[in-house]
Amino acid sequence: MSPLRYALYVRVSTLNKARTGDKTAFDQNPDVQEKPLRDLVAQRGGEVYKVYGDRLSGAAEHRPGLKALMADAKRGLFDVVVVWRFDRFARSVKQLVLALEEFRILRIEFISHQEALDTSTPLGKAMFTVIAAMAELERGVIRERVIAGLQHAQSFGTRSGRSIGRPKAVFRRDEALALRAKGFSWGRIAQMLGTSSASVRRACHRSAMTVEPCQNPS
Repeated sequence: MSPLRYALYVRVSTLNKARTGDKTAFDQNPDVQEKPLRDLVAQRGGEVYKVYGDRLSGAAEHRPGLKALMADAKRGLFDVVVVWRFDRFARSVKQLVLALEEFRILRIEFISHQEALDTSTPLGKAMFTVIAAMAELERGVIRERVIAGLQHAQSFGTRSGRSIGRPKAVFRRDEALALRAKGFSWGRIAQMLGTSSASVRRACHRSAMTVEPCQNPS
């Protein structure tokens, strides 16, 4: 029986902070991540098919190394994927669950060195079930919040219950017209009624066809 083929994936952000013996080295130096993964494969009697790597932030959308790994997985080029830690592989629980589900369909096992997750074992399968359940719960909570927010907005306009958009200026148009007829300027009328001159001007002009004082000059 031929040995299992292992694909190793390592990800670092930069080599600038790498310090031997420091935790930072595992996060920044691909060689420091790779060695324990190779040791794990050797202990299991397997063979390393290929080492895939990215030197990018975990938040980066495009990761060539990870993309190549997923493409080769679909081609059936290896049997097991090994990573140093969850956060080196996936940006979020959702991404991790989706990847693990794809590996399951492809009959590829997944091992995380630090979390001691091995989907080929009963415990690993149980952990995967828990992770998937938590991800589904998170999606459900977010979905409920979005729906509740939309319903609230439709009912009240905003989170505070105020209407969406600028509040309408409230003042008595007849008072504005009367003051205008007495020769007050738009600005002075607005100041006296506690509104803007533009609102007063619009109100007066809307009444221009029926109320003569609106035509009074300033």
